[in-house]
Amino acid sequence: MRKSIFFFLAAVLTAGLLAVSGGCAPGDPVNNEEVVDPEDHDLNHNDAFYEQEIELPEPGVDQKTVSEALYERRSRRSYSPEGLDPEEIGNLLWAAGGVGVDGVSGATRTAASAGGIYPLDIYLVAGPDVDDLRAGVYRYDHADHALVPVAEGDRRDILAASALDQAYIAEAPVNVVLVGHYERTTGRYGDRGGRYVHLDAGHASQNIYLMVEALGLGTVAVGAFDDTETAETLETDGSPLIIMPVGRID
Repeated sequence: MRKSIFFFLAAVLTAGLLAVSGGCAPGDPVNNEEVVDPEDHDLNHNDAFYEQEIELPEPGVDQKTVSEALYERRSRRSYSPEGLDPEEIGNLLWAAGGVGVDGVSGATRTAASAGGIYPLDIYLVAGPDVDDLRAGVYRYDHADHALVPVAEGDRRDILAASALDQAYIAEAPVNVVLVGHYERTTGRYGDRGGRYVHLDAGHASQNIYLMVEALGLGTVAVGAFDDTETAETLETDGSPLIIMPVGRID
């Protein structure tokens, strides 16, 4: 009799938990798009802003050699007020993690990744000085070479405030932010996967540095920022790793 009561109570409790959770245990989100309702956080919410991806111009092959870009590479924190164009934005984001040549097992990416997992999301925080692009936060869709709108409005000042008020972050026309999702890599490699995520961020950031040099622009890798505030600015559940403001050299 006691056994019957026990099994009955266990069944009731299990049914209640399934009803609350929707029938399955919560898992780590694959990407950040569905984590935060942008309407709760936007500076100026406009439904039309979120309606579709923004296709970027195809990346072009620059005339500057890799050796020249490596030799001339440096960190720059001063930018002119002149804006950027979509072609430059497309080249920057493609360099960070776009699709490259077709390999034996399918399309490769421009930056290496441990196990081919690619735990980084690439964000663009754009001001109003980018041709044909509204100010806002965007996530780069490498497969379609496009921008996915995340949050409308110029958030460069907010991003700079989260980065210890480093003014050049707010002054640059755009900021590229690399965001890591550790669970994607640690799920395969355990605790050591955290090291691999940081290596991935290094590969991507160096690619941005070199593309910036090839385009005659300037950037600097910023690691001093409040993780939580920066993630909130981007509306991501991932871990921000590097902020890279990009602009024309002053």
